[in-house]
Amino acid sequence: MDKSKVQVKSKKFKFWLSIAVFVFCSFSLSGCAGFQETVKGFKGVSTKVLEDNLKDAAAKEFKMDYKSCYYETKELLKGIGAYIYAEDTKKKLIAVYVSEQDTTPVGLFFKEIDKNKTQIQVSSPSSYAKELISETIFSAIDKSLKEKKVNVQLDVAEESQLK
Repeated sequence: MDKSKVQVKSKKFKFWLSIAVFVFCSFSLSGCAGFQETVKGFKGVSTKVLEDNLKDAAAKEFKMDYKSCYYETKELLKGIGAYIYAEDTKKKLIAVYVSEQDTTPVGLFFKEIDKNKTQIQVSSPSSYAKELISETIFSAIDKSLKEKKVNVQLDVAEESQLK
């Protein structure tokens, strides 16, 4: 191959590479998502869709402080086989896939109502996934709180019998 053909191919390659870089940058830097959200989307860890569906979230308040509620929920999610793919302490969010096989995203957003009350909002683009995770987590936390209340009552009863 002679030099002129190599130079033409090299120029064409550089031209198309420049176009591709320009298009990628244009898409990445424009719109609401911005560059960081675009990169997260490529990595598969974006939580934007969960935030966008927050208006339709399933929500419930629990008589628990924020920190206890957050960590108990995280343990429950692990226990049911949900795959935690992102945590954001600023947004008070745990983002999961329903399972390692089912990569439907579900977000659990925590809102501290007061010192001893926390609201959990469960968001997902899939109403099935939202209902599955919210019903499972909400009922497990309710059960845990009832068990703790019974244990406290038993402790109080035992103490009064000892006196």
